[in-house]
Amino acid sequence: MAEEQTQSENGGGVATAQDTLSVTDNRTGETYELDITDGTVKAMDFRQIKVDEDDFGLMTYDPAYTNTASCRSEITFIDGEAGVLQHRGYSIEELCDSSSYLEVAYLIVNGELPTKDKLEKWTHDVTIHTFVHENIKEFLQGFRHDAHPMGMLLSAIGALSTFYPQAKDLDDDNERYWATIRLIAKMPTLAAFAYRHSLGLPYNYPVNDLSYPGNFLSMMFKMTEVSYEPDPRLERALDVLWILHADHEQNCSTSAVRSVGSSRVDPYSAVAAGIAALYGPLHGGANEAVLRMLDRIEKKENIPDFLEGVKNGDEKLMGFGHRVYKNYDPRARIIKKHVDEVFEVTGKNPKLDLAVELEKRALDDDYFTSRKLYPNVDFYSGLIYEALSLPTAMFTVMFAIPRTSGWVAQWLELLNDKEQKIARPRQIYTGERDRNFVPLEERS
Repeated sequence: MAEEQTQSENGGGVATAQDTLSVTDNRTGETYELDITDGTVKAMDFRQIKVDEDDFGLMTYDPAYTNTASCRSEITFIDGEAGVLQHRGYSIEELCDSSSYLEVAYLIVNGELPTKDKLEKWTHDVTIHTFVHENIKEFLQGFRHDAHPMGMLLSAIGALSTFYPQAKDLDDDNERYWATIRLIAKMPTLAAFAYRHSLGLPYNYPVNDLSYPGNFLSMMFKMTEVSYEPDPRLERALDVLWILHADHEQNCSTSAVRSVGSSRVDPYSAVAAGIAALYGPLHGGANEAVLRMLDRIEKKENIPDFLEGVKNGDEKLMGFGHRVYKNYDPRARIIKKHVDEVFEVTGKNPKLDLAVELEKRALDDDYFTSRKLYPNVDFYSGLIYEALSLPTAMFTVMFAIPRTSGWVAQWLELLNDKEQKIARPRQIYTGERDRNFVPLEERS
């Protein structure tokens, strides 16, 4: 029996008879053999399990897709139990130590680290596409002064699809490349414009002589000086933050990009869907919630009472725990190292001591460690953004800038995946059936 082989429908691989799941339907007594490939069973294989020929077949029910794989991907690997994050096989720690964000973006999109010549071309192409059409600037100026920057970014990225209609040709490799470049290049520009708009300040144009993060800092903070000289410590800290946020597997916004992209819409519209998903407070706004929590705690002496409130269900410990990580988020460890570099430039944020003490006390408490509640990336990132004098409304925008490379990489992978088709989840209908229509005048 162990020698037998069956052709797996899940990716076409060959599985031994041991790589199967035996399922007995107690309604009928029938037993079914389902192939196991890559630790998964195809949901469609359950459809053969029927009470009779007229039966639709068995479906799987998984709200929020907590245990359902929607795709195969070679981009990002996460081992939540061990606290491991890798992009294309390279550890996040090594990438943050040795790479720039644009180099990691190349890796995520193309699958390999670039040669020196390829990185120079990639960086050049991104740099010369950071400008946006003047009509886009006028479009943004039409928003109210208090418009949320994420709403402005969402609208502007969607609008880019009308400026580059040729991007709809998804089978043209050249168009795919330039759409990738434009999205990565223009996202910081649009983000900075949204920030300046909220302050009633004139927009600063990109400066091609600056690095990717340096150019963003210039567009954000340049005032009357002839040329803006970004502090290299801030440039590096921002670069590392962006590496940490470049991609994170099939989260809400990435799934949105893939789902909308499966309709074969243009890439700008697909990425706009990702921005819309990131806009939600349960996704992109978590670091803002951490700062509100620290403001509420106010001082170290209040930490014990706060943690007791968490245990009693009266408070929420924001920035701890993660859907994927059941260990210390490796991104949080890296960010923590760069907090001091930022504060050397900006001055120390008094919330840092409070955050460090809160982390220490929580990790010394079995209540939290037994529940695998460890700091995640949001616990410290908000402190850096606040130190840069960014309003909390900009925090999610800062997340969207680097995540663009991940969204585009996932979109490109989707287009090349022959197993994929337009997303169309099933539902379990729980409403009324076969009701008789009641004329308006007879309804009570």
